[in-house]
Amino acid sequence: MKRLLILSSIVAGALALAAVALADPGDHGKKGKAGHAKFTFAMTTTDNGSCGSQWANDTETRTYSVKDNGNGTFTLRRSEKGTFTTLAGPSPGACQTKGKHGALVTAGVQGRFGGYLVGTVTATSFNPNATCAAGADCSSREGFIATYFAPGATYSCDQNSNDCKFNFNYTASAKHQAPKLLLRHWQDKGKGAGTLLHEEFHGDIATS
Repeated sequence: MKRLLILSSIVAGALALAAVALADPGDHGKKGKAGHAKFTFAMTTTDNGSCGSQWANDTETRTYSVKDNGNGTFTLRRSEKGTFTTLAGPSPGACQTKGKHGALVTAGVQGRFGGYLVGTVTATSFNPNATCAAGADCSSREGFIATYFAPGATYSCDQNSNDCKFNFNYTASAKHQAPKLLLRHWQDKGKGAGTLLHEEFHGDIATS
């Protein structure tokens, strides 16, 4: 999983951001067309796989896009793209139950990834000019919502909801990988959150 723990029902996969190792404070909201704002952060993270264990270190650009729906709700989309370097251990797809996958990946395999998570924030207000508090991590979902939305804001991807979807894809380079990769593309996608989550894993980044 990657990027976000959706209630306690998720233990692995592309929605689970294991840790934020480093993140810059990002920019203030950049206004596009009416009712839209974007915020970008450069960061490094660790990535969890289908077994719930860390399988890669990521260097990425994370962008939050906020659209005011005009009815007390806001569409919040988090897009990510960057590079990964594997850690030795279970491959990201090792514990998936369907399709072709491997079991292990060696350290040092490199590649690229990209994806998104989108849901709805319900809040009384949104302040694109808010300032991230000292010590806060505004690149995280919790920190971003707490900083830019009014207290008490809720996010559909943190609830039992059908209003959440995500899709993350990882592809290892075909060149200069030793030992040779058994599989080099892994996908984690799904809809819903909490008890309504439906998540699918496809492929793997695996050396055996």
